[in-house]
Amino acid sequence: MLAALVLLAAGIGMRTPTPSDEPRFALVAHQMAASGNWLIPHRGTDWYSDKPPLFMAAQAASHALTGEWRIAFLLPSLLASLGTLWLVYDLGRRLWGHRAGLWSALALLCTVQFVFQAKRGQIDPTVTFFVTAANVGILRHLLLGPDRRALWLGCFAAGLGVITKGVGVLAFLMVLPWWFARTYRWQGLSGDSGGVATWLGGALAFAAALALWLVPLAMYVHTHDSPEARAYINDIFVNQTVHRYVHPWNSFQPPWFYLEVIFTSWLPLSLALPWLLPAWRQALRERDARVLLPLAWAVLLIVFFSLTRAKRDVYIMPALPLFALCAGPWLHDILQRRRAQWVALGFVLLLALPLIALGVQALVHPSAWMLRFAEARQLGAQAASLWRAFVAMGAWMLACAAVFRLRRAGAGMLAAMAGVWLVWGLWVAPLLARASSQEPLVQRVQQVVGSGQLALVAWKEELPLAFHRKVIDFGFVTPWHEQLADAIRWQEQSPGDRWVLILADVMAPCIDKAATLDMGVTSGRDWRLYRLDAVAPACRGGVVPAGDVDDWGGIDRRR
Repeated sequence: MLAALVLLAAGIGMRTPTPSDEPRFALVAHQMAASGNWLIPHRGTDWYSDKPPLFMAAQAASHALTGEWRIAFLLPSLLASLGTLWLVYDLGRRLWGHRAGLWSALALLCTVQFVFQAKRGQIDPTVTFFVTAANVGILRHLLLGPDRRALWLGCFAAGLGVITKGVGVLAFLMVLPWWFARTYRWQGLSGDSGGVATWLGGALAFAAALALWLVPLAMYVHTHDSPEARAYINDIFVNQTVHRYVHPWNSFQPPWFYLEVIFTSWLPLSLALPWLLPAWRQALRERDARVLLPLAWAVLLIVFFSLTRAKRDVYIMPALPLFALCAGPWLHDILQRRRAQWVALGFVLLLALPLIALGVQALVHPSAWMLRFAEARQLGAQAASLWRAFVAMGAWMLACAAVFRLRRAGAGMLAAMAGVWLVWGLWVAPLLARASSQEPLVQRVQQVVGSGQLALVAWKEELPLAFHRKVIDFGFVTPWHEQLADAIRWQEQSPGDRWVLILADVMAPCIDKAATLDMGVTSGRDWRLYRLDAVAPACRGGVVPAGDVDDWGGIDRRR
């Protein structure tokens, strides 16, 4: 756990939120802390109905504890990931012994998706923790019980998963393989799964967790009934759940998408599948419920998310801990096999050599696409530092391969991945965050505006986060031409000291570009600053026609 803390916490406090999701949650948490309203999330002036408030509230609470947003926006992910590791180890130890639990946790710790998300200020590590806690509680009752307390805690965690992202209820899919195993008398099941009172207690625990949010929300909406409140309720409970699953509007992927995720994002653990699959098949032939229940649940979760057209790699992340749990009992023996050792060593070399070659070429004679890559990320003079980081990661991996060699290839792979993640957290991620920072733009704007008032039109979440002053907005999901109309009416109330920072793409036909101030390009977007004198006479009073560009390149801004 100490090693996991060092690995996962490396770099925390060294960077600001980076797109696409981190600034959104951080902005909501900022507004929670500033307003004191932790029940109804807000993104600017809009009610934020894409997700329940628990994760953003955790970020706001982290700021209350630490006083530093650079730590606070990452702290919930760090703590949740450490908690998930402990749960996997503890359940593996209880089912198969200490070594199996340790290997399960190590397998999870070196997996690309798990570590990458643990270092991000996003909602998925927290959801994964709650779902894993729910699964562990249910499994302890069904396999090692009766353990009513574990079951009820698991059901309570499932409820917390629901008020985090909505998917916590999927933990109860565990009942399906349990019913199958009990019907066909599989080995390893608890002799007593409890009667009606036991499961009723679980239902009450689940409902109690939901009530932590739903009861105050119902009271608030009843007291502050408004079109915004009714729209919030409809969106979060209908549009963002049922409609998003049945009739999605973005992130379309083919049915086999999650197979690609398993074989890429779940590396290097997925490299063990050629040996794990026969081992699991043998365990299932022996009717071992310890393997059936967690493995079947992971498969059911993947199937559930494969049935909808909208797919993102993080949707199946809650299946990863149980996948690692089921791998733990066999990983030590697998890594004693010569072929598995060659696979592990080959994995290290196949990552190391391209990293070194790419970094050296970029430093000596960069190709056109390397220059475009650096320019798109506004790296400028920092590009050389990024390429040196690539060389450092590749060199470390080569050193691990040379030191551990074939006989200890498994340990060498763990050490190699640990080095890569340390370089990423301490070097690469802060560098990329600095390169995409809004601070230069903010400084230029502040020099012009001074003590005047500032409003934003067609903004992204990272922009208000960068300002250390109050900024006005006219909604986020509001169409851009309506935001501009509101901004014009706002400026007309005090023309002398009210400025608007606007995305250049949405100025025509109302804003005279020649009368605006160029604030530069950041993250590929051209920003302009203007006062009321730049507004065309035809648009005065907020008469703004709907423009051709009212979205971020066709990307849904609500995601």
